[in-house]
Amino acid sequence: ATAAATVTQDSVLNICMDAKHHKTEPGPEGQLYGQCVLWKDNACCTANTSMEAHQDQSYLYNFNWDHCGAMPEKCKRHFIQDTCLYECSPNLGPWIDQADNSWRKERIRDVPLCQEDCEQWWEDCQDAVTCKVNWHTGWNWTTGTNQCPKGAMCQKFKYVFPTAAALCEQVWSGSYRYTSHHRGSGRCIQMWFDPAQGNPNVAVAQYYA
Repeated sequence: ATAAATVTQDSVLNICMDAKHHKTEPGPEGQLYGQCVLWKDNACCTANTSMEAHQDQSYLYNFNWDHCGAMPEKCKRHFIQDTCLYECSPNLGPWIDQADNSWRKERIRDVPLCQEDCEQWWEDCQDAVTCKVNWHTGWNWTTGTNQCPKGAMCQKFKYVFPTAAALCEQVWSGSYRYTSHHRGSGRCIQMWFDPAQGNPNVAVAQYYA
């Protein structure tokens, strides 16, 4: 039974999910761009994907951050970081789940985010504006990019997402879970880390596996 448990455990460590832009397996990527550079030693994303993650209107998903007017840069950097984590991290295995989308077979669910990462995201985005709680579904795509559905009102994040937990858990329909664990605790995934100190999420994935 122990051998079987080990096999299962290893099978969720250091893997890439089966989704739209992910590589089949993680490996070094010398040319990762901008905020995605944290994963260059071992990444599930290509250099091209990392560059596109920084575009306002990226071909990755044709998703427009500025659907209710320009998103402030300090807020946008968190969404870019969230995209980098999603596309590049080989440490999300324990939270990979089946997805029923035409464009991906797998997604992440309930990834335990460190409290600071979530709070800072909310702090920097509270005055940004959006018209939807769940950004995965319900947009008007008739123009080829996401627009607010008819009758949806643009409001500041702090009214749409009254708490940091609401933002982290609802914006991508449960991809993340807000936790009271702190950065460096080995119990939560960090969206941001210093690559010179190594990737702290490796140990977190091992703990949950």
